[in-house]
Amino acid sequence: MTTSTRKAARVPAVLVLEDGRTFRGRAYGAVGETLGEAVFSTGMTGYQETLTDPSYHRQVVVMTAPHIGNTGVNDEDPESKRIWVAGYVVRDPARVPSNWRSVRTLDEELAAQGVVGISGVDTRALTRHLRERGAMRVGIFSGDTVTDEAAMLAKVRSAPEMTGADLAAEVATAEPYTVPAIGAKRLTVAAVDLGIKGMTPRRMAERGIEVHVLPATATLEEVYAVDPDGVFFSNGPGDPATADHPVSVMRGVLERSTPLFGICFGNQVLGRALGFGTYKLKYGHRGINQPVQDRTTGKVEVTAHNHGFAVDAPLDAPSDTPYGRAEVSHVCLNDGVVEGLRLLDRPAFSVQYHPEAAAGPHDAAYLFDRFVSLMEGQRA
Repeated sequence: MTTSTRKAARVPAVLVLEDGRTFRGRAYGAVGETLGEAVFSTGMTGYQETLTDPSYHRQVVVMTAPHIGNTGVNDEDPESKRIWVAGYVVRDPARVPSNWRSVRTLDEELAAQGVVGISGVDTRALTRHLRERGAMRVGIFSGDTVTDEAAMLAKVRSAPEMTGADLAAEVATAEPYTVPAIGAKRLTVAAVDLGIKGMTPRRMAERGIEVHVLPATATLEEVYAVDPDGVFFSNGPGDPATADHPVSVMRGVLERSTPLFGICFGNQVLGRALGFGTYKLKYGHRGINQPVQDRTTGKVEVTAHNHGFAVDAPLDAPSDTPYGRAEVSHVCLNDGVVEGLRLLDRPAFSVQYHPEAAAGPHDAAYLFDRFVSLMEGQRA
């Protein structure tokens, strides 16, 4: 821990929730103020991947695991080029990291990227509060930004809500780029970046797929300009009700019957493209230990999640859509939330969770093989 981060660790900090509840602790990372939506992540590991997941844009993440930072930070595990969380809340940060791959402390990384955090908070009590009251706006204040509670609460309540937020274009690539196939090239995929994680094109590249990653604003013509065998729609932040452009592009893909795969936000876009609605979950699913059943096989998988919205689709029977029959293929065993969709008459499917799953689990990695099978079947 450097001198500057040691000093920050002694700076008082306050977390203020939208409903007026406050938690006091110490500054962690950058000193200052930040606003966002308070959510909690239940992962026991993988904090570096969580921090750099673009789907956490404008969210203040509360870690339920009490000890964070034990393995420090390395330059191999980030899911993108920067930290995306709006703020970070931990209970007991590691004083000294212990891992052969570590090149700096988590505290130093947060401070270097200007991420305001707080430590010494009773994250168990905070998580229980969010489970009862739901995800809500929050502010973290440290140093000179700490004022009277009424003034801080007013700032929190003036922050924009996540409902109605159109954020995909803010985190997506501005220019197309290509991830080459590892080994012999078998297939080509056009991936629409709505907040893609770095591991996703890598999982496809491992299967001989050349991945052309396109901006969230890509048109249908730009998607097909790469002559794809399949089209992929990625995860991403914000309210899927705002995703009119990706929905329009996806409908064009469905009309052409090109094999299609969507993850997370991509699952919600498919739901909208098929005519289903979406809604905001009370506190969402975030972490790497969520049980999901694949209804096509009956198998239960432990999966990685990061979503605050879900698709509203019937669980009991297939639905008629403009593109044929569709059914719910996966369901969360905790609360019955739709976790996957599958078209029965066209080569398209999606899941709400993350089969690329860095830092794990890998129960759902077979979904990339399922996508390969769809593409090879269509080509044949």
